[in-house]
Amino acid sequence: MRNFGRIALIGAACVAGGSITSALMAHGNVTPQAVDTAALPEIGTEWVQHNPYRGNATAAKIGESAYGQNCARCHGLDAESGGIAPDLRYLEVGDSGDEWFIQRYQHGSSHDGKVYMPPFGDVLGQKAGWAIRAWLETKHQE
Repeated sequence: MRNFGRIALIGAACVAGGSITSALMAHGNVTPQAVDTAALPEIGTEWVQHNPYRGNATAAKIGESAYGQNCARCHGLDAESGGIAPDLRYLEVGDSGDEWFIQRYQHGSSHDGKVYMPPFGDVLGQKAGWAIRAWLETKHQE
């Protein structure tokens, strides 16, 4: 009888541990969320080098939603990073900042075989990327 109690306790601990582990692991591999960019002007299939939506309020609104669904997990809510990934509020505005942003957005970032940011270019598309960038420029800080 004494062994039964011990086995039951160990079993309960395993079940509890497994549920905690699966909850923590759920924060891991996340599927990118689609972004509805139908309201934005077409920009073609070739990647442009500078943000065609800069100053476009509709693009910024779409970008805010897209950021929240796909970027905030690492870069922080409202673009305010907690240190896991770069704080995008400090990304240079204008064409010079566009170059760094679109490179990272298209190709992601990896070092020594470790992926620090997955590539989003082929997954979410150019229009979504530039909409996110348009919103990020509204959050810029020096």
